[in-house]
Amino acid sequence: MDRLSSRHLLALAIAATAIPVHAQERTLDELVIIGDEVSASALPGSAHVVTSDDLENMKYTDIQRAAREVPGVYIREEDGYGLRPNIGIRGSGSGRSSKVTLMEDGVLLAPAPYSGPSAYYFPSFGRMSGIEVLKGPDLLRYGPATVGGTINLRSTPIPSKAQGHVTAEIAEDNGKRIHAWYGASSEQVGWLIETHQQETDGYKDIRQSDRETGFDKQDFVAKLRLNSSSNADIYQQLDLKVDYSEELSLETYLGLTDADFQSDPDQRYFASERDNMDNQRVGYMARHLAELTSDLTLTTTVYRNEFQRNWYKTDGLGALVDDANNGDTAAQQQLRGEADINGLRIKNNNREYVSQGLDFKVGWNTSLADMDHNVEIGTRYHEDEVDRFQPIDTFDQIINNGRPTLEYVSTTSGTGINGSNNALEQADAWSSFIADRVSVTERLAVTGLLRYEDITTKRTRYNEEARLTVKDRDSNDTRELLPGIGVTYELTPGLTLLSGVHRGMVPAGAGGTDVDPEISINYEAGARLNRGAGRYELIGFYSDYQNTVQNCTIATPCAGGQDTGSVSQGESRIQGIEALAGHVFTLPNGLSVPLEATWTYTDAEVTKDSDSGNVRKGDNLVYLPENTVNLRAGLKRGNQWDVYVNVTYVDSMCIDNTCKRGGDNTFSETEALTVVDLSGSYAVADGARVFAKLDNVFDNQNIVSRSPDGARPNLPRLASVGFSVDF
Repeated sequence: MDRLSSRHLLALAIAATAIPVHAQERTLDELVIIGDEVSASALPGSAHVVTSDDLENMKYTDIQRAAREVPGVYIREEDGYGLRPNIGIRGSGSGRSSKVTLMEDGVLLAPAPYSGPSAYYFPSFGRMSGIEVLKGPDLLRYGPATVGGTINLRSTPIPSKAQGHVTAEIAEDNGKRIHAWYGASSEQVGWLIETHQQETDGYKDIRQSDRETGFDKQDFVAKLRLNSSSNADIYQQLDLKVDYSEELSLETYLGLTDADFQSDPDQRYFASERDNMDNQRVGYMARHLAELTSDLTLTTTVYRNEFQRNWYKTDGLGALVDDANNGDTAAQQQLRGEADINGLRIKNNNREYVSQGLDFKVGWNTSLADMDHNVEIGTRYHEDEVDRFQPIDTFDQIINNGRPTLEYVSTTSGTGINGSNNALEQADAWSSFIADRVSVTERLAVTGLLRYEDITTKRTRYNEEARLTVKDRDSNDTRELLPGIGVTYELTPGLTLLSGVHRGMVPAGAGGTDVDPEISINYEAGARLNRGAGRYELIGFYSDYQNTVQNCTIATPCAGGQDTGSVSQGESRIQGIEALAGHVFTLPNGLSVPLEATWTYTDAEVTKDSDSGNVRKGDNLVYLPENTVNLRAGLKRGNQWDVYVNVTYVDSMCIDNTCKRGGDNTFSETEALTVVDLSGSYAVADGARVFAKLDNVFDNQNIVSRSPDGARPNLPRLASVGFSVDF
């Protein structure tokens, strides 16, 4: 594959948007994987849509805060802003969202979803117009991860007429955000240009340093749609999109000792003063849709994503944190910048990613044996790679006149850059699926699905900087057939029973030599009720893992300390309950009270020792809360004004597999957390609103993560105000 190159910035602008109102009778909308809540109710599995109106209620710009409203979704916070989310679904590991299929407008968005699935890139959530979360057998339409769930982010669609929007916001810690777009459509052409800009000085303070801890992120998007006349014999549509983003975030992996966390959770140690993430990403997509007949459609998608980043961060101070937590006063002084540290390593976690592919889908509606069939057949060729070149700078932390300084010592070069710091990881994958939704009767629908994945990954590690000699070569081949079936039955109008079973898979990354993919048999059953102003859902799920795989990263090290590749963790089982209840109450004087509550209960454990013996029968799974609850209540008066409160509760979580083996777990668990957010808006004119929000109203901060190097907090109380204008 080609290396990253600036010439790609001159490539054709590509877009994926809905068809304009002129062609609604011929709509071929391939941007969504679910649609709306009505469409979700017909699916043979759990499906949820967070609409643009839902996002507007709380005005979140953090995917993690918004996704908590969906049952079955687990979040592990890291930086407080959701820059690099850790999302899991139905017990799948949350580390870097590597076990969730992430998409934007139906296209894989992770930098290297097969060879390096840990998602170190995530689009700015403040520019999104919706979220779709899909679970159950219908996952087999997508991949590579088909165990827990799929998340599809909807970008801003091309408007059906000349239209624009601006949102401007300021916040504490010198926070600023602006989101602006403008577009237009005629009968056969539509276009959109968009930008999202966000920055902050950060809420943390580095001890004895005046450096900031925030971020500056910029996104730019351009879209173009060309379509034939709506009365053409064969309706065709070409959607083109190009997006570019860059980020500088002064983030670190170095956390705090528990003692320092209790005294001030928003402090950072001086040794992390120079830590920062610098990245750039460009994505291209072209999608052609054709309605060959009224019952036959063809969709062809070509995409390419390029991502390069260097996370320059302090490496290897987790041992000092552990020593200090265990009473070592000298280690505590070194961390606080009160004593020298010799040989402080700061690694250039410098990587380049390329992800590209070609996808075909055919949709066919037909009748056989007096039953309606909705058939979809798809095939995709995908390739991606990760190029790691990670030299290490060495500094000494020297105390001069009571103040610490970092004095440069050396940089690794030549044969000093080898192994996992100097490697090329690649993947080639063919995947195909067929799905047939059969309307057996007006009430009973059965969906049969079959997916096939053929994946080849390889890793080459080099002995020296010049890459003249190879240290070692590893490869892994995966070929899996994944069947599934789902059933829905409309018991009464608005009340649907559902059940399903499917074989799911998460492939091991390129560093997982001779590691079998994660395989599980997944069951679910439950009911959905949509009646009047209320909607309710209760679903039970059970997953029997024949092989549990963890993708090892610095952020989530595997048992034994491995931080690259993938390892097998033996057999396990995950079971739980997802519940949702929502209702909109209508009051006099044009007032309404929307209420919604979600609850997820999860019980999971390892059922068989891993081959390595590092994970044992009865062990817990990492970073998996037993209970998560989200409550949202509002008070509205039409479009004139609204006030919303959102309450989230997350149980404590184990940070490693040994947490429940007994003994003192003080440093092996996070803390339970309850956070209350408040927002409100007021219409000052037609199309113009002012708004205010207060995140974490009661300033409740607990330890939400301990991996890899110490305790870190959630976002503290943060106030912001702004306005939005539609024109």
